[in-house]
Formats: sequence, C-alpha cells, structure tokens
Amino acid sequence: MRQFLLNTGPIWVWAITVFHALILVLALLGYRKSRQPLYLLLALLSFGLCYDALIQALGSALGEGAALRFLSRFRYVFHGALIPLLFPICAYALDFKKPWKLAVWALTGVVIALGIAEGFATVMVPERTAGILRLASDKEATPGWATGVSMLLAFGTILPVILAGIVVWIKQKTPLLLLAGFLMFVFAALAPATGNLDLNFLITMVGEVFLALFFLLYARRKAKKSE
Repeated sequence: MRQFLLNTGPIWVWAITVFHALILVLALLGYRKSRQPLYLLLALLSFGLCYDALIQALGSALGEGAALRFLSRFRYVFHGALIPLLFPICAYALDFKKPWKLAVWALTGVVIALGIAEGFATVMVPERTAGILRLASDKEATPGWATGVSMLLAFGTILPVILAGIVVWIKQKTPLLLLAGFLMFVFAALAPATGNLDLNFLITMVGEVFLALFFLLYARRKAKKSE
C-alpha cells in the first residue's frame, strides 16, 4: 500500500480533485431542486476539499514560489473556515429545533473564526512526498494555539458526526451518516497508527472522499424523505 501511494501520488490527488468537483456540482444541483440545507452545506464543504486537493495537485507545476505560497495559504484558511460546517450538518441531520440550531450555528461561528485565524497563523514549509510538492504545516514553528485548533478541526469535528450518525442509524434507519464519520476517522488515524506520517495527507484525503460520498448519499435520502 505504501509503495503504491508513493508511485501513484499525483494520479490519486488529481482523481480526488475531480471527485470533489463532481460532488460539488451534484450538491449544488440537489440544493437547487430541493432547497435542502444539507446539500448547501455539503457544497461548501466540497468546495474546500476540492480546492485543497487541487492546490496540492498543482504544486509541482507551480514550484516553490510565491504563487504556491499564496494559494496554499488559502488552502489552510478554507480548511479552517469550512470544516466546522460539520457541526450544523449534524444539527440538520438530527432535525434540531430552531433554538438548538441557532446554538450550533453560534458554536460553529466561533470555531470558524478560530479556524481562519489558525489558517493565517500556520507556518508553511515545502515538502515533497510521493511526487507531490506541497506546503505542509511546520509544527515546530507554528504557534501552539494554532496547532491545538488544527487538532480540534481534525478530530473534534468528526467525533460529533460519528455520534450523530449512531443516533441517525437508530432513529432514521440508515447508516450513511455514521459511515461518513467513521471512515473519515479511520483514515485520519491510519497513517499515525501505521507509522506512515509522511503519507498522512494522502491517506486522509481518501477518508475525505468517503466523507463527501456518504454525505451526498445521506442528503439525497433526506431530501426524498422530505418530499
């Protein structure tokens, strides 16, 4: 598996870019048809994931210059601004009443602000792995608070999806939301667990594919139930 990723890294990143672009289009079409908020939230999330993959796919072509640095900065900013949307996705999936939805949106706003600040504070360093040139986070040079926010975005946002997915499976009789959160968690933890930290970004991107795919399938099911 490791050697396969090392040999095919650029191909995988381009394929994942195209996948997220497709999910983005399907989510926007779904929202236009149903006006289901889950579709719109998924579209925003997919935009961030597509941009993230695209800039990494273009890294080698852009080189270690100002263009890659500028575009990569917004890769971190969009990540910090859009990943917290997992919170309202859970709220809409669980059909929270309006006061609770407002409370979730207030929490989301705080986390988004922290995520954007973390995106600008992250110190980036060039890194070449599996034929991909990217600007990775320099953990030692990045402020401690920004590293903490990054960890919150990585795991603190996905655990609520897993918990919400369990409730949804029990009440709505579908495991789709749980699969989205569980598979994302598994792939996010896989690289550290197997000692392949240099491939963490590639393995995590596979988890993001499952996250977006099962979110789309769940949003479609939710929209049909609302018709």
